[in-house]
Amino acid sequence: MSTTTTIKQDAIPYLEFPSPNRNNPSRKQCLVFFITGNPGLASYYTPFLTHLRHLLDTLESSNKAAYHIYTRNLLGFSDHDHSPPFGTTLPPSNLPTQPFTLEDQIISLTSTLVSLNTPTPFTSCILIGHSVGAYIATEIFHRHHLTPLSALLNLTSAILLFPTLTHIARSPSGQKLSFIASQPLLNSYTHILAKFIINCLPTPIVSLILSRIMKQPPHALSTTLSFLQSQDGIWQAIHMGKDEMSTITEEKWSSDLWHLADDTEHSGEKFYFYFAKKDHWVADEVRDAFIERREKDQNGRTKATICEEGVPHAFCIHHSETVAEKVGVWIREITGSWTD
Repeated sequence: MSTTTTIKQDAIPYLEFPSPNRNNPSRKQCLVFFITGNPGLASYYTPFLTHLRHLLDTLESSNKAAYHIYTRNLLGFSDHDHSPPFGTTLPPSNLPTQPFTLEDQIISLTSTLVSLNTPTPFTSCILIGHSVGAYIATEIFHRHHLTPLSALLNLTSAILLFPTLTHIARSPSGQKLSFIASQPLLNSYTHILAKFIINCLPTPIVSLILSRIMKQPPHALSTTLSFLQSQDGIWQAIHMGKDEMSTITEEKWSSDLWHLADDTEHSGEKFYFYFAKKDHWVADEVRDAFIERREKDQNGRTKATICEEGVPHAFCIHHSETVAEKVGVWIREITGSWTD
């Protein structure tokens, strides 16, 4: 890890939606492991995962699978998951502790994924990632492809929602964040200024802005309030965002990552990409070039879809059911051979 801050694994907030058939030994057990975007708070996705759970319950009535949904916060977005607070000076270096990097998140989520498959592994694991969570999911697949993360881990497919996979700094929002990172004063003090402004505003005023102006529904409103009022959440989000700008650049994965192993029993594609028609975190030309590369790979098992319904990047605020319906179809395709 890039910081001397201690991670409290047992205190990382998580959501779990187990299958009603989780104890049925006659069914194949599938883990649906969801990775959030930035800010990495799992509760933003409660309506999405709740609706997906209902869809998978229906799917279980027609096949021999049991689907378990699991997600958790990214590190640093809960004040309880790390100690001491960021910025604390610790001996012997006498340097202040720092928020977690993108690499820290990848390592931590990989550890969680492996632990969920130990000692009893799932028959199959499907990764779902949103935004930078899609990058993390792809990187976990890549590392497992090069050197198995665990002999027990069976990664089957990844569903990547509004993915930021290459050149995030070229996007409209990426350009703004890159500008902040390029200015010494802004780079050092943006998180302090943002936190100061939030602390100066009474909670009812912040709630009014979020609900009336930003039109956030109850689940997003409560999550955003918790995020803004936490001690370290804003710093973590900005710090990780700047790290994304320097890390998510040229595509670095070999072409065989997108291929299926010869001995894999697989009904659907290995990777599903779901892009917005207009995305402030994904430049159009970057998206189109990525899709073109996948289409030229005749041996690749990938499917790219550009949303025609106008769903925005932050789908989990107002469009959870729409996206869950699409994900449910893709999970049905992936596990299509698990029928009675």
